[in-house]
Amino acid sequence: MSAAIIITLCVLLLLAYLFDISSSRTKVPSVILLLLLGWGVREVTSFLQISIPNLNPILPILGTVGLILIVLEGSLELEVNKSKTKLIAKSFFMSIVPMFLLAFALAFVFHLSGDISLRRGLINAVPLTIISSAIAIPSVKSFVSRDREFVTYETSLSDIIGVIFFNFLTLNDNIGTLSFGYFLIDLVTIIVISIVSTILLIFLLGKIKHHVKFIPIIVLIILIYSISKIIHLPALILILVFGLFLGNLNNFEKNRFIRRLQPEVLEREIVKFKELTSEVAFLIRALFFLLFGYLIETSELLNLSTLGWSLLITFGIFFIRAIFLRMISLPLQPFLFIAPRGLITILLFLSIPVEQFYPLVNRSMIIQVIILTSLLMMVGTIKSSKKASLE
Repeated sequence: MSAAIIITLCVLLLLAYLFDISSSRTKVPSVILLLLLGWGVREVTSFLQISIPNLNPILPILGTVGLILIVLEGSLELEVNKSKTKLIAKSFFMSIVPMFLLAFALAFVFHLSGDISLRRGLINAVPLTIISSAIAIPSVKSFVSRDREFVTYETSLSDIIGVIFFNFLTLNDNIGTLSFGYFLIDLVTIIVISIVSTILLIFLLGKIKHHVKFIPIIVLIILIYSISKIIHLPALILILVFGLFLGNLNNFEKNRFIRRLQPEVLEREIVKFKELTSEVAFLIRALFFLLFGYLIETSELLNLSTLGWSLLITFGIFFIRAIFLRMISLPLQPFLFIAPRGLITILLFLSIPVEQFYPLVNRSMIIQVIILTSLLMMVGTIKSSKKASLE
């Protein structure tokens, strides 16, 4: 039995790898294929009456680790310098303004249709407003460098800001001046912790001579993140600071502390660390979407009672996005449809407190919005590739 499980896992992960490397050519987002593959495995096990233990508790754990690694992977790729100021400003605007507008619009609709508080409506709306960097970034590999950078900045910032906003809403029963004051204190605290932790981790990266050095550092990052979450600090900022610092080490080479660590040696270690982070992130992401696909019920996928809502929400996502892309003078092609929902949408949906859960925003809606936005992204990337080929 154990051999059969190992063989099945190996085959599924190899298929996930094939989906990942072929997505830039086929333009089919690997997430859709992974969800379908996981769902197909469920149907086969049901047909063959194979008993599988309850896997639901594993999903949030994989999601949390995946979130950490995806944000770390994205922040390691972000280049920060004066020449990027305009690009960063535009991507920050696109990551925050459409998200907040859509969140409040959906919350207001939920408030009117379900007679729930605006805060409860926001808690249920925010997961649907966050762009998935885990899906978007791999899907734009064929884009020109500047367009890829914009998508990386925008989606990474969307992940971080969206999660912080969601945690702020769920942790504060009453939102007012006092809650914002506490949030600012938490923000300053996590920034200080991030700087101290980053210095420690950089020191370890440069000084550890043992052949195993990157996994302990990733484990330390996950540990610090988890402790920060327990004491209700916006822990993703830690991942962002660490990744940005490592990814832009060349900007700090004149620093005395960095010079002691031999920057030229450290740069080589950082390249290896990036590669390992990407590989582990792929593994966790693939397992997460396979498991989520496995846990999908066919009735949830084809739920007509939520399909109308899912279509309206998807239309709202791209309608608002089109307006703001025009506002900051960015072309609709290729950016309009690069707004998929994915891992963080699922993870935050699973994190909604039971007492704040709104029945309309259920698994069916989440699955349908993820698939619809991913399919539209597929159409958008195919059009962009054709246009680029003609040019």
